[in-house]
Amino acid sequence: MRLFIAINFEKETKNKLLSLRDELQSVSLRGNFSLPENIHLTLVFLGECDAKQTYAVKTAMDMVFFEPFEMEIERLGRFKRDDGDLWWVGMRESKPLLDLQRDLTDLLGQYVKGVTIDKRKYSPHITLGRKVAADTNPRQIESFGETVNRIDLMKSERINGKLTYTAIYGKNGGKTR
Repeated sequence: MRLFIAINFEKETKNKLLSLRDELQSVSLRGNFSLPENIHLTLVFLGECDAKQTYAVKTAMDMVFFEPFEMEIERLGRFKRDDGDLWWVGMRESKPLLDLQRDLTDLLGQYVKGVTIDKRKYSPHITLGRKVAADTNPRQIESFGETVNRIDLMKSERINGKLTYTAIYGKNGGKTR
């Protein structure tokens, strides 16, 4: 199974993100734009995991502790790519978010054998589109956000040719195992 750990958004936040995606799409010549049901913030990408590794991921998630915290979305950006840019929205710097991601990464490194955890500096962003050729530039946006009180283990698969992300396990903030 191809897995990652993410923050999924409440309806109001997701609608604002989709509005930004739609605005970008309207000024783009081309691109692969995120499906509404796939909008999320990745905390840790795990890749292919077998049943034993998946169990270990759930154990690590159970062990992480975080209090619910506010996350604020504040800007549009892009990563330049030769075949079209990856457009994203970014967060205001958040110590609780960075701490959660670091703690998860540390625990996963201890408990999940055989999975390579990315050690690069975490750059939290929500992907709006890939391979985008747009007639616009990154910019500040009117900030918005929500309280993060849950993280989810997500399965990524193609179903009838459509990329589908499904939550298969969750952990609420403010609780330990």
